[in-house]
Amino acid sequence: MKNLLEIAGVVTKKKVKKIEIFDEYALRNKGSKFNEFYEDLTSGEYKNDRDASSKLYGCTPKDARYRQLKSRFRKRLLNTLFFLDVNKPSASNYDRAHFTCHKEWTLVKILLDNDAHSSAMGLARSILTTAQKFRISEIIVNCSRILREDAALNGNNKDFELYDNLLKSYSVILSAEMRSEELYQRVVMDYYQPVHKDNDLEERIDTYSTTLLSLSEINDSPLIFYNMFLVWSMRFEMKREYTALLEVCERAGNYIKDHPKFYQEERLIEFYTKEMSAYLHLGNYTKGQINAEKCLKQFPEGSRPWFTFMEYYLLLALHTNHHIQALAIYNQTVANKKFVKQDANTRERWKLFEAVIYFLLQRSGLSKRIIAPKRQATFQPEKFVEKDHNYGSDQKILTVFMLIMQVFFLVVKKQYNRSDELINQLQNMANRNLHKDEYYRPIQFIRLLLQIRKASYQLEELRNTEKYLENLVKHPFSYRGISSQFEPLPLEKLWQEFLDHLD
Repeated sequence: MKNLLEIAGVVTKKKVKKIEIFDEYALRNKGSKFNEFYEDLTSGEYKNDRDASSKLYGCTPKDARYRQLKSRFRKRLLNTLFFLDVNKPSASNYDRAHFTCHKEWTLVKILLDNDAHSSAMGLARSILTTAQKFRISEIIVNCSRILREDAALNGNNKDFELYDNLLKSYSVILSAEMRSEELYQRVVMDYYQPVHKDNDLEERIDTYSTTLLSLSEINDSPLIFYNMFLVWSMRFEMKREYTALLEVCERAGNYIKDHPKFYQEERLIEFYTKEMSAYLHLGNYTKGQINAEKCLKQFPEGSRPWFTFMEYYLLLALHTNHHIQALAIYNQTVANKKFVKQDANTRERWKLFEAVIYFLLQRSGLSKRIIAPKRQATFQPEKFVEKDHNYGSDQKILTVFMLIMQVFFLVVKKQYNRSDELINQLQNMANRNLHKDEYYRPIQFIRLLLQIRKASYQLEELRNTEKYLENLVKHPFSYRGISSQFEPLPLEKLWQEFLDHLD
């Protein structure tokens, strides 16, 4: 009762008249500008402030009405974060504990700032028990620190030594965890950079991997183990040692299985995705499909990692000539209600997949089974070839492949003048915009298109392709998430598919 009285005293003195949040009740008021903003924002209606201000008020982003709404809207969103539902079935025990500990630690700080010392210490002891169970080092250190101070002020030697020992031992672990995070972040910082940039990561990653292994042997921390497994998986993916990559993913999966308290869905799906990458490069659809079925049964659809996983699954099906399965994977993904909320680049990549699958299946008649994403029309080659596909400097590869697919559809329809124009556009990109090392494989493919154009799109007149095909073989497909490495179909196979359509 003492603590309740203490907390009630704080609330009585400083409570606000109304807590503004987005809950189910508030969202029922459809006439509210707040709710209109919320619904449009979460459905992907806006790309920028200009879109939002124009739709809401018919004004510019600098208009006072829009600026005030946006400011108050942001405050409501932040307030709502304190009331997130972490008890949904999809949330793991670790995720619930991690969120609850950090939220309640914030409450401890608020209580201390308002002189509710007894209540703060009681809550800190409760948080500490949970944090120890799940080994959340940062929270253990924070709680032990203030509880040690409380024990000192009360002359409680036993509690002082207890919290002092906890603080010292977990400070060491926390320091090791931060070191593991640093090494992982150093890898990530360079891992997805264009391959031509000389950042010596391949040499450094060996040292990082060894250091992380040592840290995991000294400190029993799930965070360190996760970072170690991730860096080792990146190391083998970078070195194209895909069998070794599979072994690391298996060990990571076993660690997660053997330590269910620390289970984190997004961590496990990361390793399943790395396994898909290995099977993609090994060309093993059978084992990749087994891995996919295991993953898809375990995870709810629609999360960000789920969409990444599905992209690798689709690539595996396409790269191993399982076109019907690719169609099913595509349909399952774009039919997900959260697909429209993915970022623009992701949605555009799936538009490219749609064009590729249509091209591969059009002669069999199965292309009609392609499902259109919500709010989009069904794929029509005639409209596709008329669109202007220019995605900016960070998505050059998407522009290249969209142009290539347009050329394919135009040539099949014998619209050679228009296909000549697009091949000229690709040639200009190869000569001026594509780095010769970073985009080596796409440039070789563009050279092949120049040869078919020179042959007036007649197979019997096609010459001088061997050099470019050999260059593709010497520099095989390798994709680790870098956009310039992306290929919806290996370029060697894509070329053969094109020739088969001309035959």
